[in-house]
Amino acid sequence: MSEKGFRYVYGPVPSRRLGRSLGVDLVPFKVCTFDCVYCQLGRTTIKTLERKEYVSAADVLDEVKRKLAEEDNPNYITFAGSGEPTLNSRIGNLILRIKDLTDTQVAVLTNGSLLWTKEVQDDLMAADLVIPSLDAGDEQLFRYVNRPHENISFDRLVDGLVDFTRRFPGQVCLEILLLEGVTSMPSHVKKIADLVARIAPARVQLNTVCRPPAEEFAFPVSQDILLSLREFFPCPVDVISEESQEHSEISAFSESREEDVLALLRRRPCTSEDVAEGLGIHIAEALKRLNALTAIGTVRSTISGGRNFYTATGGKSPSGAPGNKQDK
Repeated sequence: MSEKGFRYVYGPVPSRRLGRSLGVDLVPFKVCTFDCVYCQLGRTTIKTLERKEYVSAADVLDEVKRKLAEEDNPNYITFAGSGEPTLNSRIGNLILRIKDLTDTQVAVLTNGSLLWTKEVQDDLMAADLVIPSLDAGDEQLFRYVNRPHENISFDRLVDGLVDFTRRFPGQVCLEILLLEGVTSMPSHVKKIADLVARIAPARVQLNTVCRPPAEEFAFPVSQDILLSLREFFPCPVDVISEESQEHSEISAFSESREEDVLALLRRRPCTSEDVAEGLGIHIAEALKRLNALTAIGTVRSTISGGRNFYTATGGKSPSGAPGNKQDK
């Protein structure tokens, strides 16, 4: 299968939460309402609240049709990608059109920043699963961790989550990403848990930094601590474990695809954007391949000037052959 000609649809890629997920990207790279310190895509380049048709809905739908025609059905078709998907004013129409094409469930991964608006709530009503985020328990840490647009208040964010969850006929799973020494303190987790009780999602997904973050001071919380914090929450909690996914992610991609990534990195350090452009794939898929190779030690990442660079190491490639040793 050739991956050329797909600008907005990528995968299916292995997802820690959704199985085989066919990604749909509705905004240009790093157009977002937040500039989260932990974001694996780096810093936000355009922080905005403006909703419009950032990319052609007709072109997106055409790519979804072509992907579905040449792939076995994925577990989910997921609106996510390289920015905040609810900024695209056509997301509601696209969800409805895609559900006319397939029985595959539709998920939306959102930071939840626009759920206080009725038009965004209405747009998402036809989805099967919505996974919004809540990464802090008060205004001060919300601004430190998520660095939102100046016109988004913490109270408005929480009120939107509460109202949407009450209205939504599908399932809402709330993702909470904790940072070591910042939001992982038990006293602060209790604040978040009290808000979860108000929001009343079906489940909580407890997460932490798993990829190279936008800022070097965004540190991960250990899995043992994440497991211990489950007791604070009033609903079922899934701890999103990176460890359990290392082998499944590397096996999900063909050997030749991984070797294409390594061929680039053996020539020079690359960012995820460089790899995506060099291979003609979406950045989210490039990140999945880079993360899979990093997990087995074939690739390593470093942060320089606020950007994540990947280099090939001397470890074994997916085929078992030695990797590049030039960086030793």
